[in-house]
Amino acid sequence: MTSHRTEKSAPGAFPVETIRAMFPALKQAGDFIFMDNAAGAQIPQSVLDAVTNHLVSHNVQRGGRYGRSVTVDQSVADARESVALLINAYSPAEICFGMNATSFIRLVSLGIGQMLGDRDEIVVTDMDHDANIATWLALEPAGAKFKWWRMREDGNLHVDDLVPLLSERTRLVACTVTAHSIGSIVDVAAVARAAHAAGAEVFLDCVHYGPHGLIDVRAWDCDYLVCSGYKNFSPHMGFLWGRFETLKRLPTFREDFIPNEPPYKVEAGTFIYENVSGMDAAVRYLELIGRNLAPSNNRSRRENIVAGMAAIRDYELLLAREMLKVLKDCGATIYGVGEEARIDERVPTFCFNIGTLSPQRIVEEMADMQIGIRDGHMYAPRLMKRLKLSMDSGAIRASLVHYNTVEEVRRFGEALRAIIAKLS
Repeated sequence: MTSHRTEKSAPGAFPVETIRAMFPALKQAGDFIFMDNAAGAQIPQSVLDAVTNHLVSHNVQRGGRYGRSVTVDQSVADARESVALLINAYSPAEICFGMNATSFIRLVSLGIGQMLGDRDEIVVTDMDHDANIATWLALEPAGAKFKWWRMREDGNLHVDDLVPLLSERTRLVACTVTAHSIGSIVDVAAVARAAHAAGAEVFLDCVHYGPHGLIDVRAWDCDYLVCSGYKNFSPHMGFLWGRFETLKRLPTFREDFIPNEPPYKVEAGTFIYENVSGMDAAVRYLELIGRNLAPSNNRSRRENIVAGMAAIRDYELLLAREMLKVLKDCGATIYGVGEEARIDERVPTFCFNIGTLSPQRIVEEMADMQIGIRDGHMYAPRLMKRLKLSMDSGAIRASLVHYNTVEEVRRFGEALRAIIAKLS
């Protein structure tokens, strides 16, 4: 096995070598290649330091009058501000912290289930993670009815297909920003325009898009959005954003002593404060990328985030093109957007199969060659059915983020060709 070397960066190129040096797991891994980032990304040292600092310096409950407790209150407030900047929220009070995106989807769905009235129809898609489908379908006993927005054969959702599903009965459109399974990016701003024209709200699952592109709830004009830290270079935690007045109206469970306004009414119980500190540090890491690429004393934190995510997006398109070429050279069936001319409709998350070869065998062989990828149904049973794939075998997924390299993609291609030759 050849030793890992990253390519030298040309002037103005994305500084992948510098970035990789910030991730302890990458340095410790040796020749191992992380290509299962859609299941969880690694974290930079600064995030690890933030978590450790919390646990060592102020691992106490918030709300007390002594210094360490006051520090926890401040660290949570700092994290709200950072996440608000990350997604361009109107106010930090719209940021609600908790365990994960799935629990927040369920929380919102239970609230909406109490407010259906004449608007009792919910639009769901067959391209989403089941967490953003099953949670809404569970409202059927409450009187909810469902319309299915189907993915086209070209591997994406089209708003032209959504419009006929909307009416004066539509309560909500629930869809992903980017498919966690096949990497397709949805035009969610167009989704919001169509839904709002019909008087409906929009709920976005942004878990998979988070590490790949700029989140902007104002530009997208959505009403709710959920995200998870573990894909976004942070520890395991999640957050919910909603328009302040929308969250204020949403029925939620709360104890009597909790104020009936966001974010407090949404944050039931004690969440993982140290991981929230890690999320704060993860946002600052993304800022650092933007600040280092084009140093300026005049840019705001949000402007640095915009610059950093733009650079990440451009670099990941380079990785996506390289991976697309490798998979086509290997004769793979690529699910989702497979044309280079449409590469801007996807992130570098690739779901594929190689003829009739077992996905499990290929992934096991890859593991033996120190490359971590994934096989299975990707928690998307309806998408598997749509693609005519068995839930038992499913497909293979290789998912990259901005700390991956072109060299790693090429090494992946060499390994895949060797495995195909061995198993065919």
